Amino acid sequence: MSEAKRKLTPRDVGKKLFSDYSYLVSFVLIVIIAVIVNPNFFVWRNITNIFVQSSVTGIIALGMTMIICAGQIDISVGAQVAIISGFGIDVLNYTQNIWVMLLFTLAFGALIGTFNGLLVAKGRMPAMIATLAVQTSCRAIINHFGQGGPFTVANGMSTEPFYEAFRQVAAGSINLFGLKLPYPMLMFIAVSLLFGLIMQRTRLGKHIYAVGSNEISARLSGVNVDRTKIAVFAITGTLCGFASWIYSSRLMAVAAASAGNLFEMDAIAAVAIGGTAMSGGRGKIIGTFLGVIMFKIINNILVAAQVPTFLNGAISGAIIILAVLLQNVRRGKN
Repeated sequence: MSEAKRKLTPRDVGKKLFSDYSYLVSFVLIVIIAVIVNPNFFVWRNITNIFVQSSVTGIIALGMTMIICAGQIDISVGAQVAIISGFGIDVLNYTQNIWVMLLFTLAFGALIGTFNGLLVAKGRMPAMIATLAVQTSCRAIINHFGQGGPFTVANGMSTEPFYEAFRQVAAGSINLFGLKLPYPMLMFIAVSLLFGLIMQRTRLGKHIYAVGSNEISARLSGVNVDRTKIAVFAITGTLCGFASWIYSSRLMAVAAASAGNLFEMDAIAAVAIGGTAMSGGRGKIIGTFLGVIMFKIINNILVAAQVPTFLNGAISGAIIILAVLLQNVRRGKN
């Protein structure tokens, strides 16, 4: 009997499950642990809170997935959120229009992302060095203009309408079949579906996987490698701009010194535990989507266990290390 016609054994199914769908297995295990720790885990309000808390870093993580699938990295996303949010609030206070602010944040994010991409693609700089330089610059600029203090959405008699409208971006919701669906939850799900289609069904997605798998082979196959690299950084910057719009609405005041701290770690951790190969060339948006939710559930478990919040960075680092080690083990076995 040929290998193609051989019946799958339970062992084969198990190997494929843990190899190709490890993120799904991890998600189920973490949910089981969460239910044990918190019997009210499946209360609808708790579920929506997890999605709302995940929305900002989740949207950023979608862009990070594209970058890592292309064999690159971006450690400037947290600083991008800080500078875009701060200046975005200034634009909002000046124009008193939340849609003008949204356009500004998207454009500003695309500009920073494109600059990152040009440094990597045309400047031939390692992505780590290029985005580290941009991260440092963004932090310095926003701290200079904010003097370390907050950028606050103005609230007064003449500005109450736009203040409340902007607050509703993150605090508002719609009711569907008796269920309350917060706007950030819906935006996160919608963007995830969109980028899932982009990665799986478009030429850009195929080019991203090709560049991440083998850049030289991709170039010889006619893929415009430089354009692909610039595109993934520009798209990620745009997503940082969109995330900044939601982030600013959630807080209504953005601290220049601390805004977006460790967002890059959270995004990379979510991508890693979502099954994306950190060496590039393999990964799924659905894996990152579940990875973001898993990461937030883990944080909730740690809060319930009274683990100090100051250890979150160490825990993020440990999750990344564990996820990459498991990937290496699976790749070695294959």
